[in-house]
Amino acid sequence: MSLPGPTLERIRRLLCGLHESIRDALRASRARQARHFAEVAGQTRADTIYRIDRVSEAAILGWFGRHWPRSLPVELVMEGIEEGSPVTFPAGTPVGRTLCKCIIDPIDGTRGLMHDKRAAWALSALAPQRGARTHLGDLLVAVMTELPTTKQGQADQYSAVRGGGLRGIVATRRDVAGGPRRRLAFRPSGAADFEHGFASLVHFFPEGLALTARIEEELWERIRPRRSGGPPRVFGDQYLTTGGQIHELLTGRDRMIGDLRPLVYARLGLKSALVCHPYDICTAFLLAEAGGVVEEPLGGALRAPLDTTTPVAWMGYANPRLARLVRPALRRVLRKHLG
Repeated sequence: MSLPGPTLERIRRLLCGLHESIRDALRASRARQARHFAEVAGQTRADTIYRIDRVSEAAILGWFGRHWPRSLPVELVMEGIEEGSPVTFPAGTPVGRTLCKCIIDPIDGTRGLMHDKRAAWALSALAPQRGARTHLGDLLVAVMTELPTTKQGQADQYSAVRGGGLRGIVATRRDVAGGPRRRLAFRPSGAADFEHGFASLVHFFPEGLALTARIEEELWERIRPRRSGGPPRVFGDQYLTTGGQIHELLTGRDRMIGDLRPLVYARLGLKSALVCHPYDICTAFLLAEAGGVVEEPLGGALRAPLDTTTPVAWMGYANPRLARLVRPALRRVLRKHLG
């Protein structure tokens, strides 16, 4: 089933409203009980659930019950509810009768936000319902909204319907206290190399750190051998949120980010849920719409199912030229270290 353009635009606006509700609920709750945000509230196959997550989940379910149109029955896929019965709106609609599937990460970057270190992001994306076959490539609408730290007075939001290109992405900045919203100008980096720029592979945790570091060091050596003047002067950044990483690429701050955790952990025989999942990477097509590249580490489009448990390894580049520069070297390094 296809969704017409006006319907997709309506969905984009609805999801933008959802995200503002999440942001407002978090700000209000933090004012009352910030010291409790970091308490563990539960554990799922996807991740640890903290009290801050419960605040956002309640805001989302309440919002859908009040605002989602009955003419667009939807299945909700979200961290924290995947182990229970399917959640649909209007409530009780059989999954087989829904028209859409909406995947949501209420707070991508929970750990940074709950300790007030760095902004997190609310992520949502929607695809026509294709049951278990629905995958990341089917997503047609995406919204990502900054969830600010206490000292931030403004927060950004990016949203789009697939196919509109860079001009089709609606980027806004708003005063979090309820002030006016204004449009933002942005663009991924057009750099032809990595000199004096930010680019890195993800290594948030001790597990797999040494192997990831060997892969990254050898990658830079192959891209620019020492005999040609040494590896490029590249700066690394570990932003503990996939949505935030997409934002850094989208806005020209980073030139490349790669998350190889599922591949590295598999090579080392480690079983860990601390990897990227489809709900973390659901807004990646915004980067592609802006002219960047998001793909599997060996190339090819991301096709993971819309669930909360499938591990996703990915590479993101600010532009196709950088992707072409890295791909051959990365393939050789991955074959050597990961088999």
